Amino acid sequence: MKSTRQNKISRLIQKELSEIFQQNYQHIFNKIMVSITSVRISIDFSHAKIFLSIFPAKEPEKVLELINYNKSNIRMDLGKRVRYQLRLVPDLHFFLDDSAEYSNKIEQLLKK
Repeated sequence: MKSTRQNKISRLIQKELSEIFQQNYQHIFNKIMVSITSVRISIDFSHAKIFLSIFPAKEPEKVLELINYNKSNIRMDLGKRVRYQLRLVPDLHFFLDDSAEYSNKIEQLLKK
């Protein structure tokens, strides 16, 4: 069960990363919208799992590779924004969130 502090830090990281992606990395994504669906932070606040939704992308894995390639710069930008709220900037791990695709598949199956 997540603590109140973990929930606050998760929301803070989600908000700041979405602004970072919008402002600093939009030119890299070439008209592809990257949104952060959820952030899960470890108990010791040293690791953060960030789940991304990528739209419209024919190959979201390539966008994810591009994000992972720029991970150190993204973490540095995050550190500049949250330096007064967090003592330690967590290590970022990005994953694709396929819940929208999964719900579409379920909906298609239910229509049949």
